[in-house]
Amino acid sequence: MADAVGPSIVPVILSGGSGTRLWPMSRSAYPKQFLPLASGDSLLQDTLTRMSGVPFTGPMVICNEAHRFVVAEQARAIGLEPEAIVLEPVGRNTAPAAAAAALLAREAHPGALVLLAPSDHVIAKPEVFRQAVMDAVPAALDGRIVTFGIVPDKPETGFGYIKMGEAVVEGSKVHRVERFLEKPDLATAERMLAQGGYLWNGGLFLFQVDSFLVEMERHAPEILEGTRAALEAATTDIDFTRLDRALFEAIKGDSLDYAVMERTDKAAVIASDIGWSDLGAWSALWEIGEKDGAGNVTRGDVLLHDVSGSYVRSEGPLVAVAGMDDVLVIATDDATLVAPLDRAQDVKALVEILKAQGRTEQAHHTLVFRPWGSYQGIHMGDRHQVKHIVVKPGACLSLQMHHHRAEHWIVVRGTAKVTRGEDSFLLRENESTYIPLGTTHRLENPGILPLHLIEVQSGAYLGEDDIVRFVDNYGRQEQEQ
Repeated sequence: MADAVGPSIVPVILSGGSGTRLWPMSRSAYPKQFLPLASGDSLLQDTLTRMSGVPFTGPMVICNEAHRFVVAEQARAIGLEPEAIVLEPVGRNTAPAAAAAALLAREAHPGALVLLAPSDHVIAKPEVFRQAVMDAVPAALDGRIVTFGIVPDKPETGFGYIKMGEAVVEGSKVHRVERFLEKPDLATAERMLAQGGYLWNGGLFLFQVDSFLVEMERHAPEILEGTRAALEAATTDIDFTRLDRALFEAIKGDSLDYAVMERTDKAAVIASDIGWSDLGAWSALWEIGEKDGAGNVTRGDVLLHDVSGSYVRSEGPLVAVAGMDDVLVIATDDATLVAPLDRAQDVKALVEILKAQGRTEQAHHTLVFRPWGSYQGIHMGDRHQVKHIVVKPGACLSLQMHHHRAEHWIVVRGTAKVTRGEDSFLLRENESTYIPLGTTHRLENPGILPLHLIEVQSGAYLGEDDIVRFVDNYGRQEQEQ
């Protein structure tokens, strides 16, 4: 698979994170990799873009099955549709994902290299990153598993570190890994920064598939064999490869660092000054953001008076802050977060409290994406709720019924094809219909423009799990609208 510029490189993007430290924007049903946090595109789209073009093949994405349609839609929106979207039924950390990627890449692109990357990191210098990848290619072709160590600019205690050894060959920018170090205390981090030769562990890897699988067989055979079995029993669902649930659940989850890198003598590292951030907290967005004269970073409809050193962001309502320093304020349409900037990590504790209280704000936005479009909650009252539904051109919801609620549909833009019991008819702008409780129904958009309608639900129970689905175009088994 070589060409004039060298071997093909298969970009494999890991999109399994939940991003709880960036709540309330990041939520388990729509985590941070799908959000436009650092640019106009989402973190996933930015990752796809910087790993495209020569010498990269089409991308492979490994994700939670609950996020499959979001991944596909975001990739399609920027014209970089993946060669494969591999669905993990449960999270098992990065070692099984890397094994699945290597096995699939070997089948599709024999002899190629794999570039394994998280979907939710920022790399502010994409051209420097691409050059680092090319500098690492000879070592990867020589059987090394190359990780990209981030050149530190401060004594960070939140990252693991890599100690560089000697160059793998004279003149190479790639060095042997002398050892991996856990997250240090501040004094140790300061000492390593002063001494030099220590890099942050950025979670990026380049390897040749056959060489990598040899090391997996040597150091993590149970993970490799379990992943191979889950792949052999995988099913194809539309454009997705769905790993066998029972076999994948049986795999012991482990990170690629622990399973292979800390054990193999093939571990190598290249120092990379690529403008990297893992966006592990809101404070990271303040650090990389463009600041005003008072050291503030703002996004959205924000008004500040006598404020300094703060990160203030609104995803809708006006947010006004006065007489405060070094604070974090994040507002969405259903939640607001306020905290000292230096306690941004406490957001994770708040999410745990929300989970314990059974509150849906930790998991879902009011705007919920579906393979056919989206819906947004507008109002929730006693025995009723109102939603704004958008159906993409040519898309349709499942043929379904509800035991506990009736629905009223009002078309505000576009044309709807409605199936209600034995009847089928069209609704145009400003027309409406009623779906009685227990009636089989379906909503479709036969037009070339998005369909917008208002849905008013009424009944004793209005939960999303009150759906009996008879026919569905998207292979969904879970209960969702």
